[in-house]
Amino acid sequence: MTEHLRNGATATEDIERETMRKVIWRILPFLIVSYLVSIIDRGNIGMASLQMNEDLGLSKAAFGFASSLYFVAYFLFEVPSNLAMQKVGARLWIPRIMISWGIVSMCMALVQNTTSLYIVRFLLGAAEAGFFPGVVLYLTWWIPSRYRARIIASFMVAIPLANFIGSPLSGLILSLDGWLGLRGWHLLFIIEGLPAVLLGIAAWFILRDRPHQASWLSREQKQWLETTLETERNQQKSIGHQTTWQLLKHRQIWLMALIYAGASSAGTTISVWSPQLLKSFHLDNLETGLFNAIPYGLASVLMIVWGRNSDRTNERRWHTALTLFMIAAGVFAAFVSVSLSATIVILSIMLIGAYSMKGPFWALASGWMSSTSAAAGLAAIGAIANLIGGAVMVNAYGIINERTGSYTLAMLPLAALCVAGPPRSATRKTGHALTMTEAGHLSRFCV
Repeated sequence: MTEHLRNGATATEDIERETMRKVIWRILPFLIVSYLVSIIDRGNIGMASLQMNEDLGLSKAAFGFASSLYFVAYFLFEVPSNLAMQKVGARLWIPRIMISWGIVSMCMALVQNTTSLYIVRFLLGAAEAGFFPGVVLYLTWWIPSRYRARIIASFMVAIPLANFIGSPLSGLILSLDGWLGLRGWHLLFIIEGLPAVLLGIAAWFILRDRPHQASWLSREQKQWLETTLETERNQQKSIGHQTTWQLLKHRQIWLMALIYAGASSAGTTISVWSPQLLKSFHLDNLETGLFNAIPYGLASVLMIVWGRNSDRTNERRWHTALTLFMIAAGVFAAFVSVSLSATIVILSIMLIGAYSMKGPFWALASGWMSSTSAAAGLAAIGAIANLIGGAVMVNAYGIINERTGSYTLAMLPLAALCVAGPPRSATRKTGHALTMTEAGHLSRFCV
């Protein structure tokens, strides 16, 4: 009898191992490449600014405002996008997102003044809105929770990797200034926007909505995966089914969003402004791109290590909280030294913290909600955090830097956000199926 049970357990483990291997290798590489292109297209305005700002006569405050409009649009359309994907499926909706943002990204080459830049940048945010939370939602349809932190961290390695690849690539494209009669920044937007369109077409053929539609899984593998996912969904009790408006009024949603805002703000602010910061050390465009890539290369490696450790220990809260303190420490370290080498070290510390947070945090957030709440809930968390990071912090950096001339002082609001964090706890509210959830516990570590 014991031997029979042992053999049954071994067979189940074999099915699990083979199923997860097939799922991961089928969908994860494509999603990583797609997200890499997404991050390049949203962040290449930072490298383009080395030429574009002078051509368009942009002040630092105007450039910061233009950059932030992407995130305002993202905030407005993120939740509706995820709800639409839940209705029509990822196979249709994700290609729609990718093709539309690729076209708009290429249209950035057509801007001729400040107003047209504002319009196209807003449209880019509207077009791309929902891609990241859509992918996180998509992963909850395919990936069991015990694998989710390392998978999300692996997926999100595309963020630092995009800058690691994109910064030198953008610097190289800028050096082609005058080719075909175009400015370097025109070429940058055209060349870097096209892959999104091509990948969007490919997504239709690669992605499937649910495991039962996967012809590349055996019957036993489909059964194991669907059973495992269904069991996990039945165990999620912190937030049950609620309307979108109820979710947006939920205290825990805002707590999680404020926690995530620290990392979101660091990544966004640095991607937009670090090229100009490094350029101030009298580097040319290609050198700026190469030096800008170093912190992102380090962050690409260490965020994977951090996500794996979170899964190995099954610990999320401290793995999230400690990264916020790394970001704040990096900002305060900038007051000690302002040399080029020290600046690269400081940027590395901040970006390692910003990106290492993402795997544990999203594993925590996605496991906190029921399947019926996940679409709107995950999108709401991301939308609020991106609005704070992409709109408020990017604008604050540009205004403070323009008025003081100090890159370090411009980063102080970011440090304050990471150190202060949200309120100390989330208390139970009568009439809701909430106790002291992970979000409430986590908020204690972020004060």
